[in-house]
This record gives sequence, C-alpha cells and structure tokens, in this order.
Amino acid sequence: MRLKITHTTRYDYDSPVPFGLQQLRTTPKSTRAQSVLQWQTSVEGGAKQLSFEDFHRNTTELVSFDPGTTGLVIRSEGEVEMTDTAGIVGPHQGFTPLWLFLRSTDQTRIGAGVRQIAKAAEGETDLERLHDLSARIREAVTYQVGASEPTWTAEEAITAGQGVCADHTHIFVACARHLGFPARYVSGYLMMNDRVDQDATHAWAEAHVEGLGWVGFDISNAISPDMRYVRVATGLDYPEAAPISGRHYGSAGETLSVSLEVMQQQ
Repeated sequence: MRLKITHTTRYDYDSPVPFGLQQLRTTPKSTRAQSVLQWQTSVEGGAKQLSFEDFHRNTTELVSFDPGTTGLVIRSEGEVEMTDTAGIVGPHQGFTPLWLFLRSTDQTRIGAGVRQIAKAAEGETDLERLHDLSARIREAVTYQVGASEPTWTAEEAITAGQGVCADHTHIFVACARHLGFPARYVSGYLMMNDRVDQDATHAWAEAHVEGLGWVGFDISNAISPDMRYVRVATGLDYPEAAPISGRHYGSAGETLSVSLEVMQQQ
C-alpha cells in the first residue's frame, strides 16, 4: 500500500523574532516494512541549515529563523510504500547498544503505578505478556484528547487515569523496561480509516522480544502497527523522538497550528 503524507506546522508570532532554531524529525525511515519513495521538507520564514542522522538513526534537520520573521511554516511531504509485517520491525540495528533501551528517563521513570501495572501482566510467552500489558494500560488510563500535558510522566498519567497516545506509550515503555524488555518510543504518521485530515502525529511503543527483534504496540488503538503506520523517529521517550522541537529568542508570543493529511494512493 502506498501512502501520501503532508505534514504542515505553522508558527505565528505577535512581534518580529530576532533569532530561533527548530530541530525536525519529520522524515520517515526506510525499513523492512516501509520504503520511502520520495520525501522533501520546505521552509517559509526560515532556512534549513544542516541534516544529519542522530544516534537513533533518525533523520534530523536544523532550521534557523529569518531575522525579524513573524511566521515560520515547515512542510514535510512525500510518499511511502508500506508492507504489513504484523508489527514486527525486526533485529536491532545501528551503533546504539540494546541495553540503552532499558534506561529510565524523566518521563519513563519507574514508580509505584508502573510497578503495579507491570506486575499484573500475564502470558505464557513474552509476546503474550506484552500484549496483556498493553491491554492493562489501556484499562488503567482512559484515552482522552487534551487530558494531559506534553511534559507528563508515566506516573502522572497513571495517577490521573487518563491521557493521550504519548502517555500510553510512556507507560508501556516504563513497564516493559521494568519487566526486563528493552523498549522505545515511536513517533510517526497513522492513516485513519474515517478521515484524511488530522491535527497531530501519532505515537506508539516498541519492545525488543527475543527471537523476533523489535515489535510494535499501539496501546491507544489496541493493535500492533500495520500498513497504516509510518515510522518516523524513535527514542527513549518523547523528547528524543519529537517531530519538531526548538526555541526562539525575544518576547514574541507564539501561536502554533498543525495540519496533517495521510491518504492512500491508488
């Protein structure tokens, strides 16, 4: 299946901005399940300074603001050919050691809530146990748009009992690591069955299972990723896989808007 994606992020400022930098991770990776046929990123109100591959093998671009700009528009778009692998990404690759994905971060720190959910996970095999873990997280934390803050930790989401896909992912990653599974956060694009236009990217988790390699788990939608899921960036948590992050200097107020179109090509 071939997917066409257009991801537009717009920043508007109420006064001229003297300088700013944004870091982009919006270019999908080519893997056994997806082949990037074409992809490009354009910038209005700024300029691309460099592109590199980070230690998670994410394509990363740095964008600087034009001096005195009052608006910045970043548009990433292209086509990706998808293959269904039942959520199996495959063997670990790259120079980053597998043991690194057992390390906790601020947003995936293991506390009482994580321990309780992880302890309850059952299954005769590692894969069954991880699927059961996914279901228990979904039962403990209701999916609710706008229910959380981007900086929430796994424990904060568990305490609140509600969150979004990023919260589900942080909880799963923390629980899996507590159970001894290397785990990572994934950001990407998801083709929705009921609409083309969206206002946000998606997030899910991957755990490393002996004999299978990395396996994906979309906790919020209760499935393993299929042909509708385009992997873009991976990391220990959201900050390491965030599509766009950065800062600007000065006192200008900022308004952010995001539009995303994901559709199947005939």
